[in-house]
Amino acid sequence: MKLTTAQALVRWLLAQRSETLDGREVPLFPGVFAIFGHGNVLGLGTALEEYRNELPLWRGQTEQGMALAAVGYAKATHRRQVGVVTSSIGPGALNMVTAAGVAHANRLPVLLLPGDTFTSRAPDPVLQQVEHFGDPTATVNDAFRAVSRYFDRITRPEQLLATLPQVARVLTDPADAGPVTLALPQDVQVETYDFPDELFAPVTHRPPRPRPDRRTLTEAAGALRAARKPLLVLGGGVRYSGAGERALAFAERHGIPVAETTAGRTLVPHGHPLHAGPLGVTGSASANVLAAEADVVLAVGTRLQDFTTASWTVFSSDVRLITLNAARFDAVKHGALAVVGDADAGLADLAAQLESWRVDPLWTERAAAERGRWDEHIDSLRAVSGEVPTYAQVVGAVNELSEPQDYVMTASGGMPGELIGGWRGSGSVSMDVEYGFSCMGYELAGAWGAAMAHTGGLVTTMLGDGSYLMLNSELFSAAFAGHPFVAVVCDNDGYAVIARLQEGQGGKPFNNFLADCRSAHASPPRVDFARHAESLGCSVFTASSSDDVRAAYAKAREAAVAEKRPAVVVVRTQPNSWTEAGAWWEVGVPEHLSGREGLDDGKSGQVRYLKS
Repeated sequence: MKLTTAQALVRWLLAQRSETLDGREVPLFPGVFAIFGHGNVLGLGTALEEYRNELPLWRGQTEQGMALAAVGYAKATHRRQVGVVTSSIGPGALNMVTAAGVAHANRLPVLLLPGDTFTSRAPDPVLQQVEHFGDPTATVNDAFRAVSRYFDRITRPEQLLATLPQVARVLTDPADAGPVTLALPQDVQVETYDFPDELFAPVTHRPPRPRPDRRTLTEAAGALRAARKPLLVLGGGVRYSGAGERALAFAERHGIPVAETTAGRTLVPHGHPLHAGPLGVTGSASANVLAAEADVVLAVGTRLQDFTTASWTVFSSDVRLITLNAARFDAVKHGALAVVGDADAGLADLAAQLESWRVDPLWTERAAAERGRWDEHIDSLRAVSGEVPTYAQVVGAVNELSEPQDYVMTASGGMPGELIGGWRGSGSVSMDVEYGFSCMGYELAGAWGAAMAHTGGLVTTMLGDGSYLMLNSELFSAAFAGHPFVAVVCDNDGYAVIARLQEGQGGKPFNNFLADCRSAHASPPRVDFARHAESLGCSVFTASSSDDVRAAYAKAREAAVAEKRPAVVVVRTQPNSWTEAGAWWEVGVPEHLSGREGLDDGKSGQVRYLKS
């Protein structure tokens, strides 16, 4: 079949299918995000236009925003579908590198197709080409190598025959999932080749479920039987495997308390008697208390990031760590007993080995008791009186008015701690907290992708004023395309959570709150977030009290669905009120301050000299 490289790539995308967790067959690549430029408009752009009825194409406003939307889409479909993003060469391509980092850190699949310079080099240097004096083969797209699971530069059309199977493998492999980058030189995109028909034969990708090694399972079962206070920790891998029900049944059968990581949040119904709560710095005191006492921890589908482990201080020093993970890379961390395999299959096999073994019921009962105390704490935070709402009160209002099938998300600033620690879920997979890369701006761009994918309920994204200003252009993309969601923007005049970190470790207020930033104005201007969001095509509601938040959010939900566009709720929030889980986090604190005038305000304890 005589096709250009770009045409062959598009036809291959159309031939790829995927099986969802509930057994439905869907397109592996449900659509493409594109901003055209001289590196992709005539090659890939022409091919996409030819198949526009079979492969939907969405135009964003920034390449980073589009790529983050694709990441949000992958998360909302539990990695069963993959967004494709294409850009021109140069700055358009480099704008996607941050999103590739988000996907890489969070183990989420996305296919990036940046345009590239000419392989012939005949017109060099072309517009937007960065020339490397000692390496003419290098282009800006080599920057993707550090944040791609798989990278290739297609310099001949026939190379697609070898590389496309690898692309599909990485995007659908539970152990290897992540971003794939195919750099496409603009002259190669339009070259033709006689491609074999077999390349375009329909293929349905079903993620494999490898079973753990039996000897390792026996060892893990022995360690659990010997445990007096075991703890089950559920991560994102449980979600992607569809093993939530299996994990809960495993906990119930053996009486093991359950904690969740950031990526595993909402897998367990909040009121379940074995639910200890979320673990770590942004988690709950209830889960952290149990983790400190646990003698064996079975961590399923998690890479045990520092916020989950409180920089490895949340567990006792002599804890026995067992990890069940599809990726050996994650399973072997920190000297764990590595059980490598699928979460669902692995838990089934482990339960068979444990048979009727159960934990001491006194330990089992601790989960409900500790979580009850944490619930009382959250209730007290939500009930605080004051004219300006706190984050906890805003989260409480959204939680109260949300439906079980809804989807809530955030990424950076102080909101992850509030949402992870304070949300009360029904047990459906209803939360996306991008806290692997903590990318400011993901909240809005990712919500656009999530709204495309999560059609069974309403998506609500929660963010601060800093994230809004970082990347808000995809509000217009979603409004223009007709994808509804609600964005709750909490305005506290700056980067409040970093100011909290700065001042809490002995630093002076500097360059975080707007009041502490350099300006030539005695009264610097402030952003009117409501008018700005309205100008981007959104319906807008404002709130200044807890009751206002409930009313505004209820109206925003109705407006988003009825008008098929984002609805934005703007809330003035308190800058210094937080939900604290009582856990340590390791950061670089200066061992010495210079003693220059102004560092110490004379108040005892205001400047601390800390060594971790």
